[in-house]
Amino acid sequence: MKRTLFIALFLLLLAASLSGCMPGDGKNTAANPAGFFTGFWHGLIAIVSLIRGLFQPHIRIYETANSGWWYDLGFFLAIAGLGGGGGAAARRSRR
Repeated sequence: MKRTLFIALFLLLLAASLSGCMPGDGKNTAANPAGFFTGFWHGLIAIVSLIRGLFQPHIRIYETANSGWWYDLGFFLAIAGLGGGGGAAARRSRR
């Protein structure tokens, strides 16, 4: 239990320190939209973006200037991976 908490805190701190590429920071425009890997990154740091967005209203968890389906796919894969997917819930219910 302590190891899991340590890993979660470490990953949260790592995401916070690497969050220089937040959605809504102005780096992505209609001429230079966010793509798959940017969507994946934004999905990984979504909770950090949500918390930071409370204090900086221009920060969002989702980039509006994106390339469409590819950005959405990357964002979804990262969000689904953070939750552990369906396998984690099924594994817990068998115990």
